[in-house]
Amino acid sequence: MTFDVAPLPGQSAFGAVVSNLSRVALHDPAIRKTLYDLWIDKGVIVFKGMTALESQLELSEIFGEPEIHPLLVGVDRPREHKFIADIEYDQADGDLYQVDGEVRGGYLPWHFDLAYVDRINHGGILRPDVLPARGGETGFIDRIAAYASMPRELRDRIEGKNVVYRFSIDSSRMKFGKRPEKRLRISRVGQMAGDHPSVKSRVIHPLVYAQEQTGRKVLNVSPWFAEGIEGMETPEGDRLLAEVVAYATEPRLAYYHHWQPNDMVLWDNWRMLHCACGVPPGESRRMRRTTIAGDYALGRREVAKPS
Repeated sequence: MTFDVAPLPGQSAFGAVVSNLSRVALHDPAIRKTLYDLWIDKGVIVFKGMTALESQLELSEIFGEPEIHPLLVGVDRPREHKFIADIEYDQADGDLYQVDGEVRGGYLPWHFDLAYVDRINHGGILRPDVLPARGGETGFIDRIAAYASMPRELRDRIEGKNVVYRFSIDSSRMKFGKRPEKRLRISRVGQMAGDHPSVKSRVIHPLVYAQEQTGRKVLNVSPWFAEGIEGMETPEGDRLLAEVVAYATEPRLAYYHHWQPNDMVLWDNWRMLHCACGVPPGESRRMRRTTIAGDYALGRREVAKPS
């Protein structure tokens, strides 16, 4: 190989750090296959020493076809490239929440992307453009490891069950998992997302599924956007889903990436939860993200019952 691979700092259950990878090597078929296989195996790859839009796009193409984020389709808003989604917070604009008694800008709770639509993208790559002086970490949890951590009795209880999801831009209203105490401001982009036609109906995804390449079971739950268990939107069903979410978000399962200017981070969205820890309200944080297309073909839109 023409690059080095190391474990994630402090996390042995998933993930890898790739360094000394040249842009020229991204076009070598053998290198591309090795990187793809590493992604399927590890779920998260931190690339050190990778910079610029062109490298991000070329790297993304190794793992699938880059696509416009669904909530940006039809949105007339300038951005660096059509395949780049801007994730930004500054004093003038951006989400503000009160979390653990402090105000945080750009905070996002544990979730996987596009849980609120039937077709879930396979992955994404984040690249920093402006980093804060403090804060701004991105967290990742492996839902394969989360499933393995659950008692067999709980695994048996959720086998064959599905979760109902609905888009909500206000994470202080989420039903499951740890939510912020208070919403203080929603970004302009967030307000537009809530009006997007693709998020007007509820969707359903299996609570457990098997990774196609390995057969490993994935605890397929996103705390943010979950509304309940299909056919069990009752106090009993909510208690069951809350118990599952508690296993899915155990702190010992998490890795928090402390960003450096020349980092890029790739994650498998069919497998990983992620979160944004937020920044102090006086800081700025600007990230550039590609969306890697795909569909695990297990999601479906809820069929409205006749009145």
